[in-house]
Amino acid sequence: MGTGTPADGDFGALLHSLRGSAGLTQEELAQAAGISVRALSYMERGRSRGPQRRTVQALATALRLSPPDARELERLASLGRPRRAPAAEVLPPAAGPKAVAPADVPDLLPRAPRGFHGRAAEFAAVSRAAAGESPVCLVIGPAGVGKTALVLHWAHLSRAGFPDGRLHADLRGFGDTGEPAVLEVLREFLLALGVAHGRIPESVNGAAALFRSLAAERRLLVLLDNARDSEQVRPLLPGGRRCVTVVTSRHRLPGLIVSDAARPVAVDVLGPEDATMLLAGVLGAERVHAEPAAARRVAELCGGLPLALRVAAARLAQRPTWPMGAMAAELSDETRRLSLLDVEDTGVRAALRVTLQQLPGHVARLFAHLGRHPGTHVDRYAAAALAHTGPAAAEAALERLAVAHLVTETAPGRWTMHDLVRLYARSLDAGPDALKRVLDHYIATGLAAVAAAEPGNEECFALPADFLPPAAVREFGDRSAAVAWYAAERDDLTLAVAAAHAAALHGRTWRIALTLWPLIVWRVRDGWAPLLETALEAARADADHHGESRILNVLGWILIEEERIPEALTHLEAARALASRAGDAVAEANALIVLAMAQAALGSLDEAAQDCERAVELARQAGDRTIEKLALQHLARHRADAGKWRQALDTATQALALHDRPGTTDIPRTLLLMVKGEALLGLGNETEGISHLDLAAREAESAGYDDGAVRALAALLRVSADAGLQARYDAALARLTTRT
Repeated sequence: MGTGTPADGDFGALLHSLRGSAGLTQEELAQAAGISVRALSYMERGRSRGPQRRTVQALATALRLSPPDARELERLASLGRPRRAPAAEVLPPAAGPKAVAPADVPDLLPRAPRGFHGRAAEFAAVSRAAAGESPVCLVIGPAGVGKTALVLHWAHLSRAGFPDGRLHADLRGFGDTGEPAVLEVLREFLLALGVAHGRIPESVNGAAALFRSLAAERRLLVLLDNARDSEQVRPLLPGGRRCVTVVTSRHRLPGLIVSDAARPVAVDVLGPEDATMLLAGVLGAERVHAEPAAARRVAELCGGLPLALRVAAARLAQRPTWPMGAMAAELSDETRRLSLLDVEDTGVRAALRVTLQQLPGHVARLFAHLGRHPGTHVDRYAAAALAHTGPAAAEAALERLAVAHLVTETAPGRWTMHDLVRLYARSLDAGPDALKRVLDHYIATGLAAVAAAEPGNEECFALPADFLPPAAVREFGDRSAAVAWYAAERDDLTLAVAAAHAAALHGRTWRIALTLWPLIVWRVRDGWAPLLETALEAARADADHHGESRILNVLGWILIEEERIPEALTHLEAARALASRAGDAVAEANALIVLAMAQAALGSLDEAAQDCERAVELARQAGDRTIEKLALQHLARHRADAGKWRQALDTATQALALHDRPGTTDIPRTLLLMVKGEALLGLGNETEGISHLDLAAREAESAGYDDGAVRALAALLRVSADAGLQARYDAALARLTTRT
């Protein structure tokens, strides 16, 4: 065998794992590949030399392997095929130190895990990482994800590759019982290698040096489980060029990657199919197959975490007549889920508690505060608001949590938690104001986003009387930055509204919803009515008439888009009445503009134009050029729809003159360019009309305003059958209709 190459057993171990993942018996795979069962058995047990290429190809075809997996299987097979050994390898091994007595091959591995399933990709990754000279494989992942089970399964199936011994130590880096002393671990290794008790050095350095010298010419596997940090591992590395060290940890251990070229293998939660198969491995396939939907639901509620799955399976195993659906129903209760996933001193909560205890106090406190976040993702600003600290400190703490696999960075600057980890964080004490602080962060950031997305528009609202200002608010350099924030945060903003409503924080509920209005305009067909109805209920509970009027206005507009005109009219009449009683000319003008849209939808274009003319007067009385421009834009639209092309053109031109930010664009300007283009076409000026419509379409596309792009391109297609226009229209329509 060549120096530093895996043994034949590595091929057999991978083949065994791939067959298990494919759900085939030895008989089934042998028949499909056209080989004997005995030959296949010898391959998996490492007893046969590397099979020929055609045999490996037949196995890969029968297993339906992906090209990368097929190549890896062939690579390992090629290493076991007969070849001339280098002269140095046929020499007898050098005599060991005189302190070493003859001994049997040491094997300190714990028993192989039972009910192991899946992990073919990770299994292959460990095999690849274990190749090379003096390899160190670092298997990392969150608590309970099955790192130890994976490496033990791999180690037992790879025994033939380590004829000089298998060593194992639990470093207990995340246990309640305390870590073993490094000298204690070295002493156990040296005794296993045949060193007499009295000849073991008393110092760590001496014992480590002796261990390295003994390992130098041996082919050993050293499995170091549950390492806390790189420093704990380094003295235990054998260093022999034919030795393989596998380390597991809940931390990433970047120091070990830098100093010892450790190759990381990340282990994540199981997918739905493998998670269900794990349940079947403990409970029996018949019980799982009898209730497949319930089994899948249990796996889902366990988040694919093997530890949680095994605990749930243990509870079911103790109740052989209990339906799996009953367990699924119990786990659906978030208030009980973690307690149901604990058995004696083993379970998700215990594992997470120990992980958290290893972290500095300020990092653990941030973790507890993250449990109060109403959504699924946080950035450094939201985390800072929750923990009442600065964004830089929050980001540093989030990085520490990511190293410990308590949070995952799903995109640059955005972190999330596994569902069970989030439930554990919620069970911790975070103080009374964490939710208020993060809601006020969303209010402050939403106002900043509105200002960047629609500069020059009126202020949405006054801040709540008990507003808790965040230490820092994200800045948006331009409209695109605001649009990107809205796109990333939409789901979490919706969840923040729901959380505020559930906590009876009415003033915050409707305010957060109202900061979403630029996104509502851009994504008008995305089903906003339920969110706005919640906001309306909150504004009324808050007795804020201005807020109520604004919400009624936006809700009325959405209902028009959903063709629920009678409901829209009811809300819009109420909005106008509220604004009129309050003497709020701007709010009344807003209500009239949207009311005119409802009238137009009913075919009353003249009445719609009259409402817009009244809105123009009110805006001019209030000195609000933004609302005046908006009212003129809608007036131009209603006149164009009535075929009054000259009036529509004049009104659109007048409104465009109010655009006082040269070089910038916004939705009203885009819509006005559309009306002007249609009016010019109606008046027979096709060249200018097409030019204005094309400009409107391009501005809408560049701003991400797909609804506007669809409208402008549709108008262009009515006068041109250009294939490029059709392609742009189809793309914009696809973006608009596939968004959720």
